[in-house]
Amino acid sequence: MRRYQLLIVSVFVLSVSALRAQTDAALSQYWFLPSYYNAAAIGLTDSINIRGAGRLQWVGIDGAPRTFIAAADMPLKLSRRHRLGVGVLFNQESIGLYNTLSVSAQIAYNIRLFRGILTVGLQPGFVDQSFKGSEVVLPDGDGFHDSNDDGIPTRDIRGNSFDLGVGLYYRRGAWWGGFSLTHLNSPVISLDAESGAGTQQQNFEFRIPRALYFMAGGNIRVRNTLLEVIPSVIVRNAASFTSADFTARLRYNRTFSAGIGYRWRDAVALMLMAEIKGVILGYAYDCPISGAMRSSGGSHEIVAGYRLKLDLSEPNPYRHKSIRIL
Repeated sequence: MRRYQLLIVSVFVLSVSALRAQTDAALSQYWFLPSYYNAAAIGLTDSINIRGAGRLQWVGIDGAPRTFIAAADMPLKLSRRHRLGVGVLFNQESIGLYNTLSVSAQIAYNIRLFRGILTVGLQPGFVDQSFKGSEVVLPDGDGFHDSNDDGIPTRDIRGNSFDLGVGLYYRRGAWWGGFSLTHLNSPVISLDAESGAGTQQQNFEFRIPRALYFMAGGNIRVRNTLLEVIPSVIVRNAASFTSADFTARLRYNRTFSAGIGYRWRDAVALMLMAEIKGVILGYAYDCPISGAMRSSGGSHEIVAGYRLKLDLSEPNPYRHKSIRIL
């Protein structure tokens, strides 16, 4: 059996019928998809934003995480002083024999505060999870596993649950920051056999822990040049586990950028990005520095997006047509 599948089965053995793990992907280009972590980071510009990301983690290790994310958001103007942001979020991730799918709607309300804009966001959705127990193979006679252990699923199981997230996001000038809480209700997913009647197989439960995020960053223009220095940081906490990414990018003429990131005691990331006429394309490579993952080929991440400008300006009440065309 593949190494990572054996690891997944070992987790089942240790936890019997209740599992806890972090399900949100750790993107290196987190600043490109802030709405993935914070429901309030939508409708912030006068544009329709469509963005996606694909991540292959720990290349070379069987069953390593693979993630695909798609997001879209846009502003809705209620009045001169009131505006909403609306968006949708799709996430699919596979880890070993696990597969997780989540779909969410997002809505955020803007409030003017201290010469900046505070956004409050809500994210209702659902999460679907499955485990391919039919592909589990346990070796006999190794002294560690019992092939007859009913605590290990040997059939495909699946379940889903309601999921909820909230967030706060504040922007003033070139600086921004936000706090968010995903999986606020800590959803419990009951994994049942997908087929077969009258089975005596035990059902399993998976609890998704709450995850707390803090993100912040800004743009620092280099005087008398077309360059900008863009620092940012994200701190994650879930299931008593904390990690942090620190990133610094250099952008030229608001078009081309390059940067470096550091994930605490885990990896160093190199990044490149270009934005031309609303089309955005970026790439990041993570070089692992932790001992457990140095044998892998690192992680690859591609992001892409499109920005369509909207006209949300106030109509001119004094505008009139020429009498020559009436």
